[in-house]
Amino acid sequence: MTMRRTVKRVIDGDTFQTYRKVNGSNYIRLAGVNAPEKHQFGGAQATNRLKHKIQGKTVTLQPVGRSYGRIVARVRANRKLVR
Repeated sequence: MTMRRTVKRVIDGDTFQTYRKVNGSNYIRLAGVNAPEKHQFGGAQATNRLKHKIQGKTVTLQPVGRSYGRIVARVRANRKLVR
């Protein structure tokens, strides 16, 4: 099942928040991506890269699971897989 949501804010290089919930949560983690946390080396760059790709945009989500209360999903922006 796929759905479209607008990105409210990027939290770090692999997690973002949407305005509307997906299966009970509006926190989404990119499936198959393990970016450094903000405070780790490379974290700021990873966060900025994801912001540039999806911040404020409408993305297509394909949920594949849950992790720590977040939805894990394959995410597409402009028909391209977000990595």
